[in-house]
Amino acid sequence: MKEYEVIHEIFNECANNQMRDVFFEEVKIEDLEAYIRGKHKDKDLKMEREELADGTIIYHVESAGISQRYSFTEI
Repeated sequence: MKEYEVIHEIFNECANNQMRDVFFEEVKIEDLEAYIRGKHKDKDLKMEREELADGTIIYHVESAGISQRYSFTEI
């Protein structure tokens, strides 16, 4: 099991509002996709994985019509 700094961003879809909610936490995670699926009970969850050169893993998530992003950086 690895320890990650997780940044969870929820994008606001409202017109004229560019703000977003951002949450930070440090957690031990065995399976990143299972971690995200555990946060969302939506059966139509869409995920796209992106790996950056610095080792950061990003998941772009669409759940219940809301765009979100999870960034995982190993500690």
